[in-house]
Amino acid sequence: MGNIGLGFDNDKYLKLQSEKIRERIDRFGGKLYLEFGGKLYDDNHASRVLPGFEPDSKLRMLLELKDQAEIVIVISAGDIEKNKKRGDLGITYDADAMRLIDVFRHFGLYVGSVVLTKYESQPAAKAFEEKLKSQGIKVYRHYPIEGYPSNVEFIVSEEGYGKNDFIETERSLVVVTAPGPGSGKMAVCLSQVYNENRRGVQSGYAKFETFPVWNLPLRHPVNIAYEAATADLSDVNMLDHYHLEAYGTTTVNYNRDIEIFPVLCATFEKIYGECPYKSPTDMGVNMAGFCITDDEAVRTAAKKEIVRRYYNALVAARKGEISDEIIYKHELQMKQAGVTTADRPVIAAALAKRDETGEPATAIELLDGTIVTGKTSKLLGATSAMLLNALKALAGIDDEVHLISPSVIEPVQHLKVEHLGNRNPRLHTDELLIALSVCAVSSPEAEKAMDALAKLRGCDAHSTVILSPADETLLKKLGINITYEPVYQTKKLYHK
Repeated sequence: MGNIGLGFDNDKYLKLQSEKIRERIDRFGGKLYLEFGGKLYDDNHASRVLPGFEPDSKLRMLLELKDQAEIVIVISAGDIEKNKKRGDLGITYDADAMRLIDVFRHFGLYVGSVVLTKYESQPAAKAFEEKLKSQGIKVYRHYPIEGYPSNVEFIVSEEGYGKNDFIETERSLVVVTAPGPGSGKMAVCLSQVYNENRRGVQSGYAKFETFPVWNLPLRHPVNIAYEAATADLSDVNMLDHYHLEAYGTTTVNYNRDIEIFPVLCATFEKIYGECPYKSPTDMGVNMAGFCITDDEAVRTAAKKEIVRRYYNALVAARKGEISDEIIYKHELQMKQAGVTTADRPVIAAALAKRDETGEPATAIELLDGTIVTGKTSKLLGATSAMLLNALKALAGIDDEVHLISPSVIEPVQHLKVEHLGNRNPRLHTDELLIALSVCAVSSPEAEKAMDALAKLRGCDAHSTVILSPADETLLKKLGINITYEPVYQTKKLYHK
C-alpha cells in the first residue's frame, strides 16, 4: 500500500467539534451530560485510521471548553473484580482510571468524581473505593437495576435510577468517560438526567463516538476498521433506519445504539415528557467526518489497520484469550475491505528474513516506504537489531558502522545472565536504547541515531514471533504499529 499521506485536518476538527458541543449544551438549557465513547486520551486507533488525527485531539478539544467542563470517570465494579485490562496499555481498568485522573489534572481539566457501576460490594471494588477516597477523590456508587435496559417503568423510578448515588456536579458540561467499553457510561448519564430532573434542574444527554463515522459509507474501510477493533464486543455497523425515516438521509451507526434507541426514547419520554431525538445519529455530536481532506489516504490507513487487527486476534487466540469465531469475523472484514496480509509489506519481509536465517526476524516499513529488517544474533534479538538498523537508515549512517561497541553490550549481558537470572543474553529493545544513549555521549553517530527516534512514530512493523512484554511496551511508546505471527520463540508452557 506504500506510504500514507495526511488525510485529516486536525485544527478544523478541534474548532468544529467544540462549536458542536457548545450548541448542544445550549439546546438543553445550559447543562449537558456528554457520554464519551472510545478513548478521551491517547486515541491511537483514531490516529492510525485518520492520518493527521492527533491521539490527544479529543483532550485538546475539551481544553477549548475547559472552564465549562468537568470529568466523571466511570468504572464497572465487576471489571475491577475481574482484574480486566486495557488491551493497548496492558494495565488494569482501575490503574487506568488513576492514570486518566493524573492526565486530566496535568492538562488543567477538572475531575469531579469516579463512579463505580454495577456495585455489589465486590471486595476489590471496595478496596479501590477506599484508595480513591484516601486521595481526596469523590466516589459514587451506582447499582445493578433489575430488568435493565428494557423495563423502563422500573428503571426510571425511585427504585431504579432513584437508588443510585446522585453525583454532585458543578459545571455545564459533564464529560462521562471510562477506561474501556461496557463500563456503564450511558446508564450513568441517564441516571443523572433523571435525578437532576427530580431536583428541578434541566439537563440533557448527548453521545460523542468517533466511530463509526456517521457520514461515511457503511462499508468504508474506516468503518470496517472500527468493526475490527470491536470484534470481541460484537459491534456491527448498520444504516440508521430511524434517521432515514425521519430525514430521508442515509447515516451509519452501530447495532447497540440502534437496538437501544426505542428504550432510550421511552426513557426520555418518562423523564421529559417527550424524546428530544428522532434517531441514534441525532444523539451524536461527532464532526470527524467533516474533517477528512484525503479520502484515499484515509482508506489506505484504515485497510492497514484491518490487517493489524487480524494479526492481534491471531495472537490473542494463540494465547487462549479469544475464540476462533472472532478470527472468522476478522477474515470476513478483510474480505469486505478487499485486503489481504500481502497489503502490509512488512509481513512478507519479516517472513523472508526468517526463512533466510532460520531464526526469528522483524521488519519495519519507514514512512518513506523503505523496509528495514533485523535478524537474531548473539548480541541482539531480532527486534533490537531491526530498531538499530532502522535508526541507522533514518540517520543516514552506513549499515556497516557499529553504533554500540561490544564492550558496552557484553557487561549488560553479563549482568542479565549472571546476576538477574535471565537465560537469554540478547539485549531487549529498552536495553539497546540505554546502551545506545551511553554511547551517544562520545559518539556523534550514536547521537544522530538517538535523534532519529521520533521518526519511527507511525511506522508499521512485524515480528515472526510473539514479542516479550518489554519489547512490546517500548515499541508502543515509540509509536510503532507492531504485529506478530502467532508463534512463541520457545516451546515453554509459561511465557512471561
